[in-house]
Parts: sequence; structure tokens; C-alpha cells
Amino acid sequence: MRIDAHQHFWLMRDRKGQWPPPDLADIHRDFMPRDLESTLRACGIGGTVLVQSLPTLGDTDFLLDLADQHSFILGVVGWVDLKAADAASQIARLAAHPKLKSLRPMLQDIPDPDWIDDPHLDPAIAAMKEADLRFDALVMPQHLRALTAFAKRHPDLSIVIDHGAKPPIATGEIRQWREVMAGLATLPNVHCKLSGLLTEAGKRRDAAAIRPYADALLELFGPERLIWGSDWPVLRLAADYGDWLAMCQNFVPPHHHDAVFDMNARHFYKLDVSRNGGWHDA
Repeated sequence: MRIDAHQHFWLMRDRKGQWPPPDLADIHRDFMPRDLESTLRACGIGGTVLVQSLPTLGDTDFLLDLADQHSFILGVVGWVDLKAADAASQIARLAAHPKLKSLRPMLQDIPDPDWIDDPHLDPAIAAMKEADLRFDALVMPQHLRALTAFAKRHPDLSIVIDHGAKPPIATGEIRQWREVMAGLATLPNVHCKLSGLLTEAGKRRDAAAIRPYADALLELFGPERLIWGSDWPVLRLAADYGDWLAMCQNFVPPHHHDAVFDMNARHFYKLDVSRNGGWHDA
């Protein structure tokens, strides 16, 4: 069994004024389970983690409803305003659903790069810990120092960095990104996703351009804390699903495939794969 630990579904009617814009024609439409299921089967993917893409409670409820209908969706990463007065109660409500596994503030879209390094989040983080939820960090390189301070303040919160923190692959710069990521990787509660790299590559979408960044993630986090994800359908802007999967399988030594493409996602998100394969839709 292989698990895709990062994919999205959305309806454009819910995204008025939100990304993606119409000029991104490849992804400016609805994406629902029927659009992905055949690809998952063809690629040997038995389950996925479905990730929020709007900063609304309604989007999270929508994803949890899809998870009820499609058992290949093993877990959901949702959204709560972690600084809202009612954040703790909202977290408790959502966490009553067994497939809610993590929360993700959309840090990359918040103007203040230090937003996460704020004790005002502590009540919400306490509620997350009480509910045994993880934290998905949607960040870019400019957020990493604040994320490091946050991760150190909450050493008992399991954190995963989405998309390798979106390194500047398009320009080829790697030293500064790698230096800060190396600091984060020393923290045992921090994991990282091998996902989203192709859409950061600009015109440099070949394996030779991506490999230094993938190699750095594997070296820094090790095969025990690196988790593969497709970032579909955003991936469609850069490559086909099968091509990205094959590229990553070439980056990761075969003896680490079971960890990076399956077991790490199961352990990090505490996924229930007892209905192995996930193809028992309601």
C-alpha cells in the first residue's frame, strides 16, 4: 500500500475571489474524488490525506463530509482560526470527527511572517494537543525562523512542514533555505513532506534541478521523518501525477520506499488503514 499524504478537493463555487485565478486554466475548475480515483488506482495509491485549501470552517466541514463518503480518504487536515476567541471550542467540535488528523493555518498567505511565533496561540495549541491533532505548516522560507521558535515552544506538538517550505528552486538558491531547514530538522517533533517542489521550479522542472532539494530533505529529516505527497491538483500546473510519483521514487532509495511512501504518513497522522486499500465508498 502507498499513501498520498497531501492532496486537495475543491468546488469553484466556494472559491469566489480566492486562488486559483482563471488564468491557471489547468486547475480553475472543480476537483472531486471521481477526478482522482482512477489515477490513484493506476499508481497503486491505497489512501490519501485530504488537505484544506481555504481558510474557512466551511471548507473543513466539506472535506470531512467527503471523507465520510470515500474511505480512500484516510485523514483530513482542516483549518481553524487559531487566534479566535472560540478556537478551542471549534477545535473540539471538529476533532469529534475521527478522520480529522491535523490543522493548517495558511501561514504563507498571512502578511506577518512572524504570526506563528505568538503566545496568543497557546490556548488553541493546547486544545490541539488535547485532541491529539497534528500541525501542518504551510510556509515559505521567510517563515522558517518563526516556525522554529514555535516548534521549540511546543516540543510535544507533532509538526510537518508542507512542500519542503517551498524552496526557491526556480532561482537555484539552496544554501540559506538548507541552513534554516537544518535547524528545524534537529527538532524531533518536526517532520517534512516531499511534495510541492515541482510547482516551485519555474522552468527548471527536470529531475536534475529538483534532486538537490529532495536530497537535502532526505538527508536532514532522514527516511523516518520524510512523508510523500502529490499536492494534486496543484501538481497539474507542473506534471502528471504518475510522473511526480516516479520522480520521487527515483530520489528515495528503494529500501526507504515503505517508510517515505506509506508508513511515515500512517504513523504521523495516526491513520486507520484497517479497511486496507480504501476503496469501499459509501
